[in-house]
Amino acid sequence: MYNILTLNKISDTGLSHFDNKYTCSTEMANPDAILVRSASMHDMEFDENTIAIARAGAGVNNIPIDKCSEAGIVVFNTPGANANAVKELVLTGLFLSSRKIIPAIDWAKTLKGNGDTVPKDVEKGKSAFAGPEIKGKTLGVIGLGAIGILVANAAAALGMNVIGYDPFLSVTQSITLNHHIKLTDNLNSIYADSDYITLHLPLNDSTRGLINADTIGIMKDGVRILNFARGELVDTNDIITALEKGKVSSYVTDFPNDAVIGATGVIAIPHLGASTPESEDNCAIMAVNQVADYLENGSIINSVNYPAVELSPCEKHRITIMHKNISGIVSKITSAFANEDVNIDNMVNKSKGEYAYTVVDSDTEASVEAVSALKKINGIIRIRVIK
Repeated sequence: MYNILTLNKISDTGLSHFDNKYTCSTEMANPDAILVRSASMHDMEFDENTIAIARAGAGVNNIPIDKCSEAGIVVFNTPGANANAVKELVLTGLFLSSRKIIPAIDWAKTLKGNGDTVPKDVEKGKSAFAGPEIKGKTLGVIGLGAIGILVANAAAALGMNVIGYDPFLSVTQSITLNHHIKLTDNLNSIYADSDYITLHLPLNDSTRGLINADTIGIMKDGVRILNFARGELVDTNDIITALEKGKVSSYVTDFPNDAVIGATGVIAIPHLGASTPESEDNCAIMAVNQVADYLENGSIINSVNYPAVELSPCEKHRITIMHKNISGIVSKITSAFANEDVNIDNMVNKSKGEYAYTVVDSDTEASVEAVSALKKINGIIRIRVIK
């Protein structure tokens, strides 16, 4: 039996993918795994029994990744599961930024009670809310992951000229891009040539405050900026100043803070990017399947801190070893097995940065002595006997 702690409301459709070997609850001591959406986990203390955390979504800023890595806890996310939902909201933001639709609707409400004069009032006042069409304009897409690619392709289909930037774009990703999309390895060309800029990249030390006074200074006058990735990618004070000066016409963000709410030119959306039933179901299903595959088979798919290792179900005996990625440790692992007469039938070793994962299948069960010998090896973080 496996115990699963849920820190947020997780889609029942997703949880239904756990079979009767699993018990899920919002209150549970010593869980084997944790499912989370947006709840902050930075102040949580993890039990020794907890070996996996799955974020039903792409961003993992609410999870203490370094702490988990040191404890041998695999952190999963679900890239792409909410991509279509976010793409649709980005397109909505694109239109809202251009056509002054929200202020126009707000103004129309003020006409309530004007009776028969409303049609004339509408015709008289509508010119204040004119805005440009997006067709033929240039959209700069910074970050061409699952969401960025969908946005870029949709914008191209709507007749926009699209420029994409992503230094980590894979061949597999690139072939899914519309052939009309221009790729650049120079961010400044995105800033200088775009009428609209949309952000789709992770938040880290190199991207924090990416949109600031200096980068805004390179942009066209009247540029419109959309941020459906992470709030901290944009310097709040600098974007407000640019809006006040007219350098930026509109800033659409899915991450409101106190400063931007009500600021001139800001369209603040309350983090609705993935708030669709389809997205919540997709993220939950992916998270559940990844956790189950890891708990039962040792497979690691879509982890942000440990290497990808996709395994078939274990037919004999399997032991998994989380360890530091240091020289000589694999030979010490194989020696420990050999010294205890455990025959290695199959072995996989993969690394990701400072950490590595070794999986050994054997036709003989790993003895207590073999496990004890492994634990004595410097750099070993966690050992798990699956079968």
